[in-house]
Amino acid sequence: MSELKQWHNDTLGAKAVEALTKNNFTATYVKTREEAIQQITALIPADATVGVGGSWTIQEIGLDTALENRGNTMFNHNKPGLSPAEANELRHKELSCDVFLTGTNAITLNGEVVNVDGVGNRVAAMIFGPKKVIIIVGVNKITRDIVEAQNRIELYAAPLNNKRLNKTNPCVKTGECMDCNSPGRICNVTTIMHKRPALTDMHIVIIGEELGF
Repeated sequence: MSELKQWHNDTLGAKAVEALTKNNFTATYVKTREEAIQQITALIPADATVGVGGSWTIQEIGLDTALENRGNTMFNHNKPGLSPAEANELRHKELSCDVFLTGTNAITLNGEVVNVDGVGNRVAAMIFGPKKVIIIVGVNKITRDIVEAQNRIELYAAPLNNKRLNKTNPCVKTGECMDCNSPGRICNVTTIMHKRPALTDMHIVIIGEELGF
């Protein structure tokens, strides 16, 4: 990474952390995924049950594998080979696990956390249920405000996640959200956390790399 890009990532990351902290979130910024894994694993007891909320970022940095290798009991409904019934059972377990790990679609420079979900289990677990929630996000998901966050979701997150999940929704052809009525639509629930939910222990880790969608 060039020195200029690193400076920009560090600057935006620090601003986002400051804004999130003002909104009662616990937030930190690290430059690399290796630092992130070290920091996050230190927050998770070795005997904790850990839910994973369908995050490409978590898979990309290898956090789920690191925790599984350490011996944590993992609840991950995206694990290959699961039947629909098995995946749904794991979604329910994710709602009451010790630690819930997830990415996010966008973080604003006003300290808001913006997400769009298909089923709603990911955003439900983010808001209330698990004893601790840890959100892992690449610096590429920092946006100026909520409007820019929603635009980012429609132009990047939605079509890329549809492609990743092998959906046949219109955005897979157009490369942008078409606000479809398809049966397999994955953009059904939008949540904006303006402040930290009152009863949720939430830690947001921003990584100075481009990660996830």
